[in-house]
Amino acid sequence: MPNFAFTAGFAPAGGQPEAIKKLAEGVDRGQKHQVLMGVTGSGKTMVVAQMIQEIQRPTLVMSPNKTLAAQLCSEFRSFFPQNAVEYFVSYYDYYQPEAYIPRSDTYIEKDSSRNDEIDRLRQSATRALLTRRDVIVVASVSCIYGVGSPEDYLGESVEIHAGEGFRRDIFLRKLTNLQYQRNDVDFGRSRFRVRGDTVDVQPSYDQIATRVQFNGDDVERIVQIDPLTGEVIGDIESFQVFPATHYVTPRQKLLRALDGISEELDERVAWFESQGKLLEAQRLRQRTLFDMEMMRETGSCAGIENYSRHLTGRRPGQEPYTLMDFLPEDTLVVVDESHVGVPQIGGMYGGDRSRKIPLVDYGFRLPSALDNRPLTFAEWERKVEQVVYVTATPGPYEEQRSQQTIEVIIRPTGLVDPTVEVRPTKGQIDDLIGEIHKRVDKSQRTLITVLTKKMAEDMTDYLREMGIKVNYLHSDVDTLERVEILRDLRLGVFDVLVGINLLREGLDLPEVALIAILDADKESYMRDARSLIQTTGRAARNVEGHVIMYADSVSGSMRRAIDETDRRRNIQIAYNEEHGITPATIVKAVYNLEKHQEKAIEETIATLASGLPPDEIERLIKDLERQMKKAARDLQFERAAELRDRLVGLRRDAMEYREALPPAAAAESGRWRKPKTSRMRARVGG
Repeated sequence: MPNFAFTAGFAPAGGQPEAIKKLAEGVDRGQKHQVLMGVTGSGKTMVVAQMIQEIQRPTLVMSPNKTLAAQLCSEFRSFFPQNAVEYFVSYYDYYQPEAYIPRSDTYIEKDSSRNDEIDRLRQSATRALLTRRDVIVVASVSCIYGVGSPEDYLGESVEIHAGEGFRRDIFLRKLTNLQYQRNDVDFGRSRFRVRGDTVDVQPSYDQIATRVQFNGDDVERIVQIDPLTGEVIGDIESFQVFPATHYVTPRQKLLRALDGISEELDERVAWFESQGKLLEAQRLRQRTLFDMEMMRETGSCAGIENYSRHLTGRRPGQEPYTLMDFLPEDTLVVVDESHVGVPQIGGMYGGDRSRKIPLVDYGFRLPSALDNRPLTFAEWERKVEQVVYVTATPGPYEEQRSQQTIEVIIRPTGLVDPTVEVRPTKGQIDDLIGEIHKRVDKSQRTLITVLTKKMAEDMTDYLREMGIKVNYLHSDVDTLERVEILRDLRLGVFDVLVGINLLREGLDLPEVALIAILDADKESYMRDARSLIQTTGRAARNVEGHVIMYADSVSGSMRRAIDETDRRRNIQIAYNEEHGITPATIVKAVYNLEKHQEKAIEETIATLASGLPPDEIERLIKDLERQMKKAARDLQFERAAELRDRLVGLRRDAMEYREALPPAAAAESGRWRKPKTSRMRARVGG
């Protein structure tokens, strides 16, 4: 097995060497809870990477949101290019969970849109954990949600070796059992094709396909191929293919599960009837029998995750299988931005249960559906052997549990915390615009934090009218587009980014020299001392970092945040003077997690094909998709087919236009994408 091989063009500096040494020693001593309390820009990710290099153990890095997870994944991949650095977040671009509102007798059917690329990355993560030890998985809170049994996932995998006896028909049957689909025309991920004695398989977790050549009842040759061109990349001795989905169940186990579901159904229906709830009894019987028939015939059904307790053989109330169960026993867990991440872990269970109880009470789901849930905080604690909390502002939980707190105040670059000043709210927008222009003249970037999504969008509109290149970022923006927006900010596609919570923790933006905090004196969880310190830290990677708090009075939280920033700044200045260090702005390459920029270009070119501006065509496509899905739900199939044909034609025209467009023009056109939010679409449409 390969070891972790740390690669970087620089050595630890500032407070990093001591922090690395203490953390590694704490892990080796078996300390369960440690806190790495480092100021923004002190290189906490670098410290964690070096610690992993020292302890040589698989590591799960938990991030509070997908944007930070993507950034961390890129950084760890640059530190460990020879090792498996995986990405595990929710694969939903859009998700409307199933729900029932008794007050209005409204049933909301589950509706979702999956991102195929993120699903591939999730599959890659679980496969890596089961096949090697040099693995770092960067995950969101999605890692505490159910993913199926790791024993079934590994046990159902198929491994073949070149030169061994293995019949082709048996191999094909096993691929089908793993939920791979045969498609000899449209070959792609989670599919296989057959041409005589040759079988091509594109695993659910890989971008490379594998070709297995049979000779009679023997495996003659195994090669890796390019799935698009069919070009042979090289021979391999063996090939292990894992299931196409995490929810895979052996046939015998499925039949036992169906017996358990039937028994629970009979008990629940009898209870409803004894209570005089005949509608609920009929509803539950009809829905469940249909799902059982689908599982019996096809091995799956819509909402199969609601039967996960039976499918995995768990007891009532027993914790679900999650990514945590795929981890080796000695895995180290790192909770990044733990002051946010720890409360987030604790809050998932309650929200999920409160949504599902009405579904169970009113006959939409069996009681066992409640066991398709995230881990409780106590369950998460039991699964974690050792954990390092990484934050600039530890929360109460970390402070109470920590057996060792390591503070890193000195940055390797010599950078000091930004200066902070308070300005009155009167005339704040004009004042802010003047400050923005000063930064634009220096090719610097500005972050503006506000309290609501509407304020973020209205501020963006106003600044754009003033001729400022600006964009906004909040929770309505698609996961992968968030990464693109941050990348475009760094590249200078726009100079100002307006946001809310997403601008607080962990964003690595060395080009940002100014932070403007509006309504800084409005005491709330977004304007408490911890949040203000975190927001202030976004400007700490630039030598000219400066923070302006717009407020009519200095709140207690503002005073504590300013005092803590001044304390750190004074320590840093004294250290620099003692060691003769001249601070310098961090120089950091702009990384891509995946090749999503090409996708952005394609979508923008599609807008030119129809002669519409980018945001207009984006709105049109989304509106057509929404209307098509609604028509299908309402059983208006002719209308749905008509809308589908319009979408196909629009995309076809865009592709033809792309082929005729010069590459330079194509690249240029990709610069004007805007966040895809309902408000933006409505505004453009108006």
